[in-house]
Amino acid sequence: MTASVAVLSDIHGVLPALETVLAEPDVLAADLIVVTGDHAAGPQPCEVLDRLRALGDRALLIRGNADRELAALARGELPPDHAWEADLWAARQLRDADVRLLENLPHPVTLEVDGFDGRVVFCHGTPRDDAEVVLVDTRLDRWAEVFAELPSDVRTVVCGHTHMPFARLVDGRLVVNSGSVGMPYGRPGASWALLRDGQVHLRHTPFDPDAAVGRVAAESAYPAARAWADHYVRAVTTDAEALRAFGPRDGRGVSTPPAPHARQMPGTEGDFGATVRSGGVRPRRSDRS
Repeated sequence: MTASVAVLSDIHGVLPALETVLAEPDVLAADLIVVTGDHAAGPQPCEVLDRLRALGDRALLIRGNADRELAALARGELPPDHAWEADLWAARQLRDADVRLLENLPHPVTLEVDGFDGRVVFCHGTPRDDAEVVLVDTRLDRWAEVFAELPSDVRTVVCGHTHMPFARLVDGRLVVNSGSVGMPYGRPGASWALLRDGQVHLRHTPFDPDAAVGRVAAESAYPAARAWADHYVRAVTTDAEALRAFGPRDGRGVSTPPAPHARQMPGTEGDFGATVRSGGVRPRRSDRS
């Protein structure tokens, strides 16, 4: 049984953010670091994968939808017109060993964690689907559908995918989203979680956004690295905008349309389109409304 688990998610190829979290004393002291997907789809894909590999057996990497899609892009199995341009670039950077790593990652993974009743399942979207969306305010009948085939002895579900941290009870089960390390919505800084002594601690590690953006721009060969980092590392997208965008995808029907002032990320050739990314195949810039 594992005594303590540090949970990281949605690094999205941002090495400075990952390094900041890995330096946290509670992460250094954790028995296991579980990274719940979307590791490399961003401006520093190989650098992030190398840093995660260097953790050795202390790290358990889980597949996210973007990991699956990057591997498919690298293999030529996903039409490029169905991908974000940053993902197309990242897929071209991957080495053969990176592609094999990403396409063979497990999803989900179930563990026993000291102090937690029953077993704990770690996933990206939901235990049944790495791209499925659930939110802090998802209705109970939707949660019941999502968990319909989950064994009754799984009492805690830890996920990522939507880049916004929360912890809530769902009909007696504890559901935790650790937020995003490299692409947060709502406020800049890296969100993560600590499971220890039967308690969940949602953590937020601040860092200097100017320095992080500067490092990404200087160290990444992605042509739009600075624009990408200026938007996502600085958390330009608010949590309210993200919830409005994700709302229709948790089965609640049509949500409130995005606010007129919703911001878009500037790029080298106009804007990159929608501010919110997560889940499924994303359209390229020319296909977005």
